[in-house]
Amino acid sequence: MGRAGELGEISVDDLSHQGEGIGRLGTEVVFVPGGLPGDRLRIRLVRRHKGHWSAEIAGIISPSPDRRRSPCILADHCGGCSLQPLDDRAQTRWKAQQVLQTLQRIAGLEAPVRPILAASAPLGYRNRAIIPLERSADGILRAGYYRRGSHRIVNLNRCPVLDARIDDLIQPLKQELEASDWPIDRHGGGGLRHLALRVGQATGEVLITLVSADRDLPGLEAMANDWMARWPEVVGVCLNLQDQPTNRLLGEHTLTVAGRPWLEEGFAGLRYRIGADTFFQVNTGQAEAVVPSLLEALADGSDQGPRELVDAYCGIGTFSLPLAQRGWRIHGLEQHAPSVELARSNAALNGLEGMAQFECTTVAHVLGQRLQPHAEAVAAPYLFVDPPRRGLEPDALAAIQTARPARIAYLSCDPATLARDLGHLTSTGTYDLLWLQPIDFFPNTSHVECLAALRRR
Repeated sequence: MGRAGELGEISVDDLSHQGEGIGRLGTEVVFVPGGLPGDRLRIRLVRRHKGHWSAEIAGIISPSPDRRRSPCILADHCGGCSLQPLDDRAQTRWKAQQVLQTLQRIAGLEAPVRPILAASAPLGYRNRAIIPLERSADGILRAGYYRRGSHRIVNLNRCPVLDARIDDLIQPLKQELEASDWPIDRHGGGGLRHLALRVGQATGEVLITLVSADRDLPGLEAMANDWMARWPEVVGVCLNLQDQPTNRLLGEHTLTVAGRPWLEEGFAGLRYRIGADTFFQVNTGQAEAVVPSLLEALADGSDQGPRELVDAYCGIGTFSLPLAQRGWRIHGLEQHAPSVELARSNAALNGLEGMAQFECTTVAHVLGQRLQPHAEAVAAPYLFVDPPRRGLEPDALAAIQTARPARIAYLSCDPATLARDLGHLTSTGTYDLLWLQPIDFFPNTSHVECLAALRRR
């Protein structure tokens, strides 16, 4: 069946993990960006893949009852927010189902999956944006996210999922960069590649960072000082150097052009310094909502009180420090040196340096050793892991299964790699999965985070 360009009709039954509608045309599975469960669509076949077709919507015959008008006028083109046409309640319902189905399909696990923690603000929640740049042959600057399935930029002046305080800066900054004679080549040929904006949602402080293949941007310092004078909320302007012809967003070196290289944020009752190139959860409010669940995951019901905790992939101490404030003794592990420096600074800023120490190291190499009890400790440390999307490395999993900490809390940004790792930890009979808490950090996208609580048998 089928040739590219051929028209047909399908009913959409489900969504892929990337938020594309899934239906059948005869015996063929068809993925349709923008399609929603309950839609009856007229579609045009685009490309044959192994096991399925990709298609585009040629018309909506009858819409899903959960379909709505997208909050963003660019939603049909931009690939940033694939679920904008789906009602907020339906989004959270689908995400909860995805977590449960992924856990069952990959790990064969049946565990209590708690009701998803929905975001109170489905728009205006992102505290950070890294926006690709390009200059057309006629000198016009385009800034925006990529069109679905491509590296073509959808030009934008506003983005409704961004915190309004950084959203308001996009258009004037575009005009400034367009008026400069700086080269712009996001493919690594030289000049600017991305515009990065970050805001402290509790403080209103803003960092502007230009990502460039080189530092030869004449007049940048004067322009940076002008930005800081024009917008008092801007506390620093930085230049990140990324000269590799890859999709990597940020390079290893960041220079301070004006002001300071960090902003201050309030989080869980503490003060944090966050750098231009360091990781911090993009939804501050939802990250704060994790803290009570994290404390519950690590509680063992004994009268012993807080104890030792290894925080693997600790970043700038985001979740370590609220636990240290509650009496936990923290040993954080993180391989990104600037993040470790900020974690130590944040501990001192909050008077917690005696409760939290941070080590710059590769987690997989030292985790087993750090999970062993110290001579003065009454028991081995508990463990909290917040790994990148790829999940735990095999060496880290092996270290956990050897050291066998009594409690593990696992925060994941990818249900598939989480299910894989939970399958390893529970399949040998060492651990029971007590519960799984989905958290909607990214409304209007297909992403969902989860916190898993495990107890050693």
